Amino acid sequence: MDVKTEKRSSTVLVPVFIPAVIVIALIVIGTISNPARAGVFFSDILSAVTTNFGWFYMLSVAIFLVFIICVAVSKWGEIKLGPDHSEPEYSFPEWFAMLFSAGYGIALLFFGVAEPVLHYASPPTGAALTVDAARQAMQIAFFHWGFHIWAIYGLVGLALAYFAFRHGLPLSMRSTLYPIIGDKIYGPMGHTVDVFAILGTLFGIATTLGLSVTQINTGLNYLWPEIPINNTVQIIAITVITLCAMASVVAGMDKGVKNLSILNMVLAIALMVFVFAVGPTIFILNTFMQNTGSYLSNIVERTFNLQAYTSSDWIGNWTLFIFGWTIAWSPFVGLFIAKISRGRTIRQFVVGVMVVPTIFTFLWFSVFGDTALHMIMVDGYTHIISEVKNNNAIALFKLFERLPMTSIVSFLTVILIVTFFVTSSDSGSLVIDSLASGGVKETPIWQRVFWVSTEGVVAAVLLLAGGLGALQTATVVSALPFAIIMLIAMFGMIKALRIEGHHENSQQQYMQMQQSNTPSGKGLWKKRLANLVDFPSRDSVEKFISVTALNSMKRVEQELEEQEWEAEVIFDEELCRAHFEVYKEGQVEFIYEIRLRGYEMPEFVSSEDDEPLDEYYYRAEVFLRRGGQAYDVYNYDSQDIINDILNQFERYLHFIHISPGILPWNMEEHDDDIPPEQPDAEPEKA
Repeated sequence: MDVKTEKRSSTVLVPVFIPAVIVIALIVIGTISNPARAGVFFSDILSAVTTNFGWFYMLSVAIFLVFIICVAVSKWGEIKLGPDHSEPEYSFPEWFAMLFSAGYGIALLFFGVAEPVLHYASPPTGAALTVDAARQAMQIAFFHWGFHIWAIYGLVGLALAYFAFRHGLPLSMRSTLYPIIGDKIYGPMGHTVDVFAILGTLFGIATTLGLSVTQINTGLNYLWPEIPINNTVQIIAITVITLCAMASVVAGMDKGVKNLSILNMVLAIALMVFVFAVGPTIFILNTFMQNTGSYLSNIVERTFNLQAYTSSDWIGNWTLFIFGWTIAWSPFVGLFIAKISRGRTIRQFVVGVMVVPTIFTFLWFSVFGDTALHMIMVDGYTHIISEVKNNNAIALFKLFERLPMTSIVSFLTVILIVTFFVTSSDSGSLVIDSLASGGVKETPIWQRVFWVSTEGVVAAVLLLAGGLGALQTATVVSALPFAIIMLIAMFGMIKALRIEGHHENSQQQYMQMQQSNTPSGKGLWKKRLANLVDFPSRDSVEKFISVTALNSMKRVEQELEEQEWEAEVIFDEELCRAHFEVYKEGQVEFIYEIRLRGYEMPEFVSSEDDEPLDEYYYRAEVFLRRGGQAYDVYNYDSQDIINDILNQFERYLHFIHISPGILPWNMEEHDDDIPPEQPDAEPEKA
């Protein structure tokens, strides 16, 4: 695999790569040729979209939230994002650090102080600079960055992980539409979906980079006033940090993105704990509790509030921009979350993606936003309001002016913004590259470098064309078609989960035929007991699989072929696996496999003659298409194994009978989470 990857000079999917590059090039060239006119055009487009489609954005986000919660609490929540035997690749702290860094770490640094202060000074309703305005400001901030944001990310990530890891489809947005359009995902319709995903991701990243460099420039100016705040400095910052992102993206997911994400979380938590400790601690705790309760109480009303009876453009500049930005950003964050979430159940995924980040976000806004409001309302630090109105990016640094160690904390904040910037850029490049390659996991370095560079160019050009306003417009507009794609993907996943439910019902109906996942037969209880107290060597189990199990499969294969069914038996000598497969046109294949699996010897096993025992023992475990079944058939005779194959085959036939609309997904067998079969692999603990 590695050799092939190294030899390939390109993995781009031309029908996706070329249209995406052409659209990006036209936007860049058009903007550079007349930045002023491009800025006016972007502004007009933003106004038209928010006026005519604001209702659609809000309704879509509400649907996403309801759907993902319902899936998590239903019986579908127990389904794994991968084969049943798969385990998470990353620990929860590593997983959370990566999804949070990719999600919106930069947004919290930019808006954590600025948004509450701006809403307090100019609330959408009611009088400004009042207690009610402060309460409303925090509730709005919670609403903008709470469950709704993560429901958008979660829906895309869940659909991608489910179809890619559970059903072996490409890790690409097109795969989410498979239950709706079938094999057409590999044609023009699928290509179009991925092009929209690339454009939305690119403009979402460009917006984030624009926010980052604005805040970096402001922070540098705050620390060293001789550094001006202008486009030149910001474009230089984009260039320098894009080079850092190139280095990270070349290093890959584990060495680059994971380590940077962990660094981000350590710095972010340290910064939050510092402000919490030296700020109005009791006030922060009180407001956190009160604002969380208010958020939960008013979530339905705010979800559907479009300010229809006012002529204010507040909703477009705030709520619709943030939700549109998130939708545009969701192909990147969703695909990235999917990449790192294999092996978790749907319920674990939803809780991890929605509940934990939301609680952290509420803490963040309570610590930074309420500290700023406390300074204004109690300490009389009203000067920060005018400063933030003039430059949103200065908000966090102005907060630090009233706290100890201002220069040190401000410098560390600039470093944190840079690392968040690099993390978003390199992880975004990996995602766009995957989309442009049709879901290929390993791509040449030049492709990743190309997309990192393109992100920097687009961010710089849009900054020249109108600053954050142009970036905001590009984001909201690109989110419109993708919101439609997300709704279609949601219905596709409902259809797929219903089929999964049919499979579970089929399994339950036939459970009596094979209690405890073992075939019935005379004297079988003795063999089961022998397996419970016997801890065989690798050689013994290998011989059993290569002789008894393999011959049993061949007998079933021969009988099926006589009945004019297509079947095949394959033996993998390297991994010691006996594989049996039955094909039926238009249906998923039936797969039955017996694999060698190794485990550490349990502590309760002792040797009667005081001789040292082997460090590991081995089992001959059954694997089906859906993953490992966790039962051992070692010591079974040929008839027992044949009975087991037929029992599982009968369940399979019942399943496809009660699910006439089942799709012929080509779910691949995944070997990377089966550690013990390799000769030099480390068996897992018992």
